[in-house]
Amino acid sequence: MSDATTEAAVQAIVERADRRFQRSRRDLWVSMDRLFAALMAGQWVFGLVLALTVSPWAWAGTERSVNPHVLAALGIGTLLSGMPIALAFLRPGWVVTRHVIAVAQMLWSALLVHLTGGRIETHFHVFGSLGFLAGYRDWPVLLTATLVVAVEHFVRGLVWPESIYGIVNPEWWRFLEHAFWVVFAVSFLTVLCRRGVREMRTLEERGAELEALAESEWRKSSVVTRAAS
Repeated sequence: MSDATTEAAVQAIVERADRRFQRSRRDLWVSMDRLFAALMAGQWVFGLVLALTVSPWAWAGTERSVNPHVLAALGIGTLLSGMPIALAFLRPGWVVTRHVIAVAQMLWSALLVHLTGGRIETHFHVFGSLGFLAGYRDWPVLLTATLVVAVEHFVRGLVWPESIYGIVNPEWWRFLEHAFWVVFAVSFLTVLCRRGVREMRTLEERGAELEALAESEWRKSSVVTRAAS
């Protein structure tokens, strides 16, 4: 086999591997979009339950009443879930869809923290959300999520600290503490995303090589069969 033929064969395998990789990655993105659509619907129901049960106690002490800000939060929850669900089914796999989902998911964390009166346990929803978003294996999505968390904590900490920290007068640097742990988690998740992408590409390269080998063997078998006949 000449060098030109060998080079052409290698190039064909590379192109085949790239097509397989792009197809697999898009399938992953579409699958994650649909998964988040279901999660958004579930979070809306969960938020409704919190607003009707936990929030009246968390915000009104011993007097159980549904306050206007709780009802407003339900409307916000509808908006947060509506857009991602629509995009997940109308534009699955689209880069904008992933980033809209990332923004909505982190704002859902903020809303749930609000509905529970700033309970520290609810803040773990932030880290769970980041873990789910890492399933896209697309690190810019994590960057978007991190920026949303940092800005949201900073702004709400200035305007209404009790709704996020559970106390009226937290230290001014409290948002930096929260942001630090988010960045800490995202740094490792980013490494895992990049490693996952490399593994996907490696698998598709091996798959392309096997396909090329199978086709080559099939052609040889066909030539031998025609020669024998």
